[in-house]
Amino acid sequence: MNQYDFGIVGLGVMGRNLLLNIADHGFAAAGMDLDAEKAGALEKEAKEGQSVKGTTSAEEFVKAIKTPRAIMLLVPAGKPVDSAINSLLPFLEKGDIVIDGGNTYFPDTDRRVAELAAKEIHFFGMGISGGEKGARFGPSMMPGGDEQAYERLRPIFEAIAAKVNGEPCVTYLGRGSAGNYVKMVHNGIEYGIMQMISEVYDLLKRGAGLSDDKLQQTFAQWNQTELQSFLVEITGEVLNKVDDLTGDRLVNVISDQARAKGTGKWTSQNAMDLQAPVPVIDAAVTMRDLSKYKQERVKASKLYSTAGGEQTTADEEAVIEVAKDALYFAMITTYAQGLAQLQLASKEYNYGLNLEQVAKIWRGGCIIRAACLEDFRQAFSRNTELPNILLDEQIAGLVSSKQENIRKFIKLAVDKGIPVPALMASLGYFDAYRSATLPTNLVQAQRDYFGAHQYERTDREGVFHTRWD
Repeated sequence: MNQYDFGIVGLGVMGRNLLLNIADHGFAAAGMDLDAEKAGALEKEAKEGQSVKGTTSAEEFVKAIKTPRAIMLLVPAGKPVDSAINSLLPFLEKGDIVIDGGNTYFPDTDRRVAELAAKEIHFFGMGISGGEKGARFGPSMMPGGDEQAYERLRPIFEAIAAKVNGEPCVTYLGRGSAGNYVKMVHNGIEYGIMQMISEVYDLLKRGAGLSDDKLQQTFAQWNQTELQSFLVEITGEVLNKVDDLTGDRLVNVISDQARAKGTGKWTSQNAMDLQAPVPVIDAAVTMRDLSKYKQERVKASKLYSTAGGEQTTADEEAVIEVAKDALYFAMITTYAQGLAQLQLASKEYNYGLNLEQVAKIWRGGCIIRAACLEDFRQAFSRNTELPNILLDEQIAGLVSSKQENIRKFIKLAVDKGIPVPALMASLGYFDAYRSATLPTNLVQAQRDYFGAHQYERTDREGVFHTRWD
């Protein structure tokens, strides 16, 4: 009774790996799953000398954990989370902590925080990134909830998290649903970067005629440069995989109809609520949706000729260098959009986010980890209220040095008729953000013309309406 330091509900791949990670760091851990086979297998997987327990009984599980209890739910988002909470509630006590470790939509977390607070139980929403390998050997974790209650969780979380320069990739982020919100935006950025990598790959393959071998070598080499990141790294590995059935590169026989679990869509939807422009993430979500219209795309491909004709005759290495700079530029502007959304959300939802800490814990363990995150961390250390990293002088220098090549790369894509909507969105966002004047004055005039919506002037205070006709 009360001998285990931590509990996990849901012993699928993520839950089991995270629990074994906890045990590896010297903590006693209990797991519960309705599947008796999963509960039983847990103890067999533990190493000799580790204190690990598996059970199917909610009462036995809860009573085995030290008070105040710390229990993480790793079950599918939605009703399964509420169901898991309800199964535990009869046995929980005042001061216990329940953590939702799934990709939950943040308003659901706010609701659960309020419901459990009424019972004097703390509820945390915590994003976990890094996949099954990260869970087992060191994820990035994004917890939000009651700051004082976090002290019960901190020693365990800091022990099991990924480390960068000895610093754990976990920290208390803020109040309420802050953790789930940060993970949501993390996933939106992930959507954007994945889409842009695929666009670069496509243009180099179909537009510049790079061989599969050269493409693989290019991404592997890029991971040794300023583009160093998890997503660039695994792209090189993906492009190297040979299909056992055909002998071709596996990626060449994978369907181009993409799936999504919704976190990218949530990021775009909420960004619109906040009036936070995230066009790269929007484009990435749109392209996953568009990819599903395979039959229509095939028909359209027969109706419309390819614009570009033959492959480019430009020097292969020169095109690769242009592509490298284009991807780096686009990655920075995508992070800029996501981080700017976090700044706005922190104020709107009273999260109290510290974006230096967000950039810090994203440097390791998570899917969007990248060398450039240290540059962003430093930018926020210089100005914690920085509304957009593009306003930091050092970041501006990095972006400006790549500006010419992203324009060249997009021009090549336009000439070849190869779609690069996310790369275009990154450049469009940059050009709009750096423009002191925009043509939205005409939009305001049009709105006033047909709807008497009024407008402001540049030469005097007040709100005005004109009888245009």
